[in-house]
Amino acid sequence: MLQPSHSRSGSALRAEIRANLALALPLIAAQLAGVGMGAIDTIFAGRLGAQALAAVAVGVNFNVIFFVLFMGLLMACSPIVAHMVGAGAPRAAIAAFIRKARRFAWVCGALWVLLVNLSAGPALLHLNLAPETAQLAVRFVRALSGCGFGMCLWFTLRFSAEGLGQVRPILYAGLVGLSSNALLDWLLLFGHLGLPRLGAPGCGVATTVSSLAMAGSLHWQFRRRAGLREVMEAKADVAAGGEGLRDILRIGIPISLTLLAEAGLFVLAAMLMAQFGDAVVAAYQVAINFAALVFMLPLGVALATTIRVGHAAGAGEYAAARFRGFVGMGLGLGNAASNAAIMALGGGLIAAFYSADAAIAAQAAYFLLLAAAFQFFDGLQVTANGALRGLKDTRLPLLITLFSYWLVGLPVAWWLAFRGGMGPGGLWWGLTAGLGVASIGLSLRYAWQTRRVLAANQSELMA
Repeated sequence: MLQPSHSRSGSALRAEIRANLALALPLIAAQLAGVGMGAIDTIFAGRLGAQALAAVAVGVNFNVIFFVLFMGLLMACSPIVAHMVGAGAPRAAIAAFIRKARRFAWVCGALWVLLVNLSAGPALLHLNLAPETAQLAVRFVRALSGCGFGMCLWFTLRFSAEGLGQVRPILYAGLVGLSSNALLDWLLLFGHLGLPRLGAPGCGVATTVSSLAMAGSLHWQFRRRAGLREVMEAKADVAAGGEGLRDILRIGIPISLTLLAEAGLFVLAAMLMAQFGDAVVAAYQVAINFAALVFMLPLGVALATTIRVGHAAGAGEYAAARFRGFVGMGLGLGNAASNAAIMALGGGLIAAFYSADAAIAAQAAYFLLLAAAFQFFDGLQVTANGALRGLKDTRLPLLITLFSYWLVGLPVAWWLAFRGGMGPGGLWWGLTAGLGVASIGLSLRYAWQTRRVLAANQSELMA
């Protein structure tokens, strides 16, 4: 039970940092395991040559659209469950909601597979890629599309577990996915142990199987681990669960579109990079893949901040919720400094690890130096968004994101790259501009929204 008042003393700050990191660290590790699957695919594809790496690069970025679309939609499970926990909802109500969400996940998985297979050919065959590279990218994406079922079930279970404050099972399941993906990549790309040599499409098959293994592992833990088992064993009386599909759509659609607006900007940047040739797009994939890896740190803090803010808001403790959100944003900024230093100082070593091609490695090292610049904005915007999700505030953040990325970031990127004479580097500076505007807008929104809710709550108490 939260205390009726909330102190902002140094001890309260330290306690909140510890509470946030206790949730964030396992989530960071789980996120690294999940994104590590894409990193492993990229590294293995790089050993097959520039064409395979370019095909996987384009295919991975294309699949990100659907990954983010359905992840954002099902991410609504985290604040919904967190509010139910904070409000002291009965276990039967929470169990009823999770089971509704799990059924909805299978529908989402089928839509994912269908949309990918319908759009892969028309989208990828019209890029400025060599015909053989484009065909290979299509084959890879179609092999990858089956991961939709495993990923959607994984999203539903993991975000529900987050809302319950049970994060270690997510880490364990993520490690299952990562290890199985690495093994299957090794087996299928090169044809070891008598299996067929599939080349780049083998990455897609490996990720599909690994995603199902990851979801299956977490489902098993829902049946076995304390803290999850008690909820799932509760009699899930549908009448007891007020939250359902309508709540997922109401909260999740704006989250999904927000994430899609950001990811879409990066995907479009990859497509625009293709205008500069296979080597440049391969170097972009190396840089953006590593940037995505280190981004998992502030993202883990953001997910933990959603839980912390959601539990407080569900209990009606809005002063605590406001404080927890600002602490999370501070942690995101602090982490951004270390991420930027790693990219700026170690770009050459990182690029060489990804690719043995000297030209690709040199271009990737330059891209990593540019990527270091937007780490601060990225760390702030993701944690501010996480805090807002904890309040179930998703609609205005969507508008802020759309404005920042598509009315600022994209025009600036296009102009700098193709009219300002900066080439591929101009695309990176455009991304930085969009992230900068988003971070400021989302931070101000959180400050205003929590101040408004606090004032309204105090008025009700005085009435």
